[in-house]
Amino acid sequence: MKKEFKGFIGAVAIVCAFSLLTFGCARPVQVGPAAPIAADPPNIIETAPPHAAWEPAQIWPGPAAEELLADTGDRNVDLAVLEGRTSASLFPVYFDFDRSNIRPDQTERITKNGNFMLDNLLVRVRIEGNADERGTREYNLALGERRAMSAKKYLMDLGVTAGRLETISFGEERPICFESDESCWSLNRRADFVILR
Repeated sequence: MKKEFKGFIGAVAIVCAFSLLTFGCARPVQVGPAAPIAADPPNIIETAPPHAAWEPAQIWPGPAAEELLADTGDRNVDLAVLEGRTSASLFPVYFDFDRSNIRPDQTERITKNGNFMLDNLLVRVRIEGNADERGTREYNLALGERRAMSAKKYLMDLGVTAGRLETISFGEERPICFESDESCWSLNRRADFVILR
């Protein structure tokens, strides 16, 4: 019995030593003269800084908007934002709690967005997925991404090419209503459609 116990302890010691050598001594990989790769895995979901720090970098209006309108001959494109954070020529799409499928009462809105893009072939749109404050930050980022991807797929099914659509998830980071009740939460569960240059 004593011999078996010593053998067991020896085996555990060998496994521990092997584990330390294999996993404990890893070093970050260097790329170039001093650019270490982060030890954390890359974030799969594109995240945005909190609302206060967020600034739209390439959103209409601007010189590119005038060029686009000159190219398409369409002077009826409204560049203001009227609802949510969606460009005025488009409509935000709202979602049920903890869901990412397009609701039946929202199909007319997203179909109008698709028709607008099919009528204005040079317009590119960023679909911004949003969630209400309930749930963890990570969960809400993933939920916002699913909502944005669901809207993108719907537009592609209508004939909009994937190259004209990009997605981002803001999760719960960019609410438009700040009360903790269903009337506000329902406004924050949405996908915005922002016209890009």
